[in-house]
Amino acid sequence: MKESNSKIRIKDIAELAGVSEGTVDRVLHNRGEVSAKSREMVEKVLTEINYSPNLIARSLASKKSYRFICLIPEHAKTDYWANVERGFDQAAAEFLQYNIVLDKWYFNQFDATTFIAACEEISDSLPDAVLMAPIFRDETLQFAKILKEKSIPFSFIDSMIEETDFLTYYGQNSFQSGYVAARLLLEDLPADSKVIFLRTQRKGAVSNQTLARKSGFLKYIEEHGLQSLELINVEMNDKDETANRNTLAEVFESQENIRAAITFNSKVFRLALHLQELNHSDVRLIGYDLLNENVKYLQQGVISFLIAQRPDKQAYLSVRDLCTELIFKQKVNKVNYMPIDILMKENIEDYLHFKE
Repeated sequence: MKESNSKIRIKDIAELAGVSEGTVDRVLHNRGEVSAKSREMVEKVLTEINYSPNLIARSLASKKSYRFICLIPEHAKTDYWANVERGFDQAAAEFLQYNIVLDKWYFNQFDATTFIAACEEISDSLPDAVLMAPIFRDETLQFAKILKEKSIPFSFIDSMIEETDFLTYYGQNSFQSGYVAARLLLEDLPADSKVIFLRTQRKGAVSNQTLARKSGFLKYIEEHGLQSLELINVEMNDKDETANRNTLAEVFESQENIRAAITFNSKVFRLALHLQELNHSDVRLIGYDLLNENVKYLQQGVISFLIAQRPDKQAYLSVRDLCTELIFKQKVNKVNYMPIDILMKENIEDYLHFKE
């Protein structure tokens, strides 16, 4: 049974559900006590008539403002996190009418102490909610505990820590994306092949995202009997490309049969640059995210595959769900996996130019 919402009154819903108008009002606005049976009857009618209250009117009528804090790594305009910030900005503009304000806070993703300092200030400021990238696992667990104690809801983007009481997560299934990356990179490699594992030096623990992706990668190796492949761990400096080039040159001089390479972060272009300069563009290379420099090397064929994850949509949808849950008192889905988009030279142009 479906009817136009504009013609449905609380009185009509009450009659259909066999309850009082007051009961319907309490269910719609999630206030007061309602018996389980009465709530079930009202919700059944609401589902049948596809009822949706006027959310904007409800928000404006409350006259309450909401402050959401977005905690992400500091970044340059061309970095992955700039796309995340773009999604936050879009949401801030679109949901301004709901009386929300987004405050953006930043930390150094290669230094856990900066994350800790930001978390302390944020928890003291008592925001209505926090959206964050949980790059540092242990530090995020501690922050989540403090937020829970202060009854401040929080959501994750980019990666997820399952044992916390988060409201929503938008991002890839990190483990599964690492598994997919392994299949793309390792299929048909000779048994004596060596694979470079590239990571960026950090002050503190390895990023939560990197650990999950690497776990998925190693799981593929285990399940497909590829333990004979030798994995070469290489650390790069985030600020000294000359040193990075020299490090890679030494690796190639000392090792034979290097046929593939992977980095689990968004700066695979740096590895592509050095492979090209060192005349090793024949090495199969895979990385993450649609940075302009990454796309350039994909188009040139130096990068074999990119795995993309729509960071702007992660940010936008996270804010939308906070509004839905906290302001409009409607339940949202907790875990929301973004598609694992596999891009190569042959399909990148259509992906880049498609407009929804």
